[in-house]
Formats: sequence, structure tokens, C-alpha cells
Amino acid sequence: MTLGSVARPANRRPIGLPRWRPSERLFFGLIGFVAVLGLWEAASQLKLVKKVVLSSPSLIWEAALKDISSGVIFPHIFVSGQEYVIGLGLAMAAGVPLGLAIGLFRRLNYLVDPWLSALYATPTVALVPLIIIIFGIGLEAKVVVVFLESIFVITVTVMAGVHAADATYHEIAESFRASAWMRFRTVVLPASMPFILTGTRLGTGRAVVGVVVAEFLTSNSGIGFYIGLNGSILQTARVYFGIILLGLLGLAIGELVRVIERRFERWRPRIN
Repeated sequence: MTLGSVARPANRRPIGLPRWRPSERLFFGLIGFVAVLGLWEAASQLKLVKKVVLSSPSLIWEAALKDISSGVIFPHIFVSGQEYVIGLGLAMAAGVPLGLAIGLFRRLNYLVDPWLSALYATPTVALVPLIIIIFGIGLEAKVVVVFLESIFVITVTVMAGVHAADATYHEIAESFRASAWMRFRTVVLPASMPFILTGTRLGTGRAVVGVVVAEFLTSNSGIGFYIGLNGSILQTARVYFGIILLGLLGLAIGELVRVIERRFERWRPRIN
């Protein structure tokens, strides 16, 4: 125990660092959002940009109201949401155990790491023709694309979390002759949990990319198809509306994971 740990409890923030509350984060985020919208609308009204290229917030709002009131957008949202949830869920179910196993077992790491590195470096778009040949152009093919977009970042992040476990805790566990399962449960898993959640948050963003890639290439419905179709007929406002929907999806899921991440951060062991 050091003098610093006696003078200041471990759960207190360091002196001089601001205490950012969620309301402050939301307040400043809204200020930035409103400022960008205002500048964008002003540039459009002053004809500094072409509306056919950049549209405007007011036109996007009108297009959104029309497609929401008519119900046109809801089937696309349902299809994209289905692909997103299934693909990301399978990626998490496979990526988290795989990352833990690769991080724990050195020989498995030697065996799998070259394949992970090669597939991670390969753009998913390059694999789409092969995916179509194997799975067709239905839901399965799009789920596979979403799965491939997100699994690698989840696996690599979880693997890094296993390696982040402090050696001191391993030494303490060994001194008490803890079993391999006990060391995994009390040392490795708590140290890996923040990385698991971070990998999940990163994977949610990659899954959105997978949805768009899949629907651009192999779909007749979904938000990606909605964007591509309206882009081909120069309906720029609807293109931006689709992009905003994808952004809101990624933002909502990312914020949910961030809240869970802050909760589980307290579980991670620390040395004072």
C-alpha cells in the first residue's frame, strides 16, 4: 500500500480532471449537431451548394415525413434490422469465445492467427461473389457479410483483453494454487470484460457497414437498397435520410454498449 492510495480512495477521480456528467455530454453534443444543421441549411438556402448534390436539412425532413407517413421506409428498416441483429449476434457468439481461447492457448494462437490476419486484411466486398455462389442472394448471404465485417474486430479486441491481465494477479492465483478455471474466472475474465465490451462496441459499427455492403450488392430491400435506389434517380434527400437512419442505428447501439461498458468497468481488478 502506498501513501497515495491512503490519501486518496481508488474510486475518486484525479485532482484537476473535470467531472463530465452524461447531461453535459448530451448538451454539448446537441450544440454541435444543431450548429452543423444550421450551417448546412444556410449554405443550401444561400445556394452555396447544389441541392441535388448536398440537399438540405429541411428537404431531408420533408422526405422523411413522407416516407414515414406512407410506411414506405418501415419494410426496409425491418429487413436491415433483421440482418444486423442476426449477423452481429452470431459474430459476438463466435468472436468472444474465439478471442478468449486464442488469448489463453499459445499454440492455438499460432495456428489461427495467420488465418485471422489474412481474412481481416481482405475486404469483405472481395468475398461477396463467393458468398453469393455459396449462400445465394437471400437473407443468409447478407447475414454472412455482416458476420464477417464484425467478427474479426471483436476477436482481436477480446484476445488483447486476455493478454492485458496483470501478471501480479496471475502470480497471486498461482501462489494459492488456483485451478485453471479459477484463474480464468477471477483473473482473466474480469480483465477481459472491458475489452469484450469495447470489441462489441466496435463490432456494432462494423456490422452497419456490413449491412450496407450486403444490400448494395445482393438485395432488393433494406436501407442500403433504399439509399442505392434513390441515389440512382437523384433523390438526394432520401439518400441522406437513409444514411441518417444507419447513423442513428449505430449511435443507439453504440451508446447502449457504452453504458454497459461503464458499468462493468468497475469489475476490472486494479492495483492501488
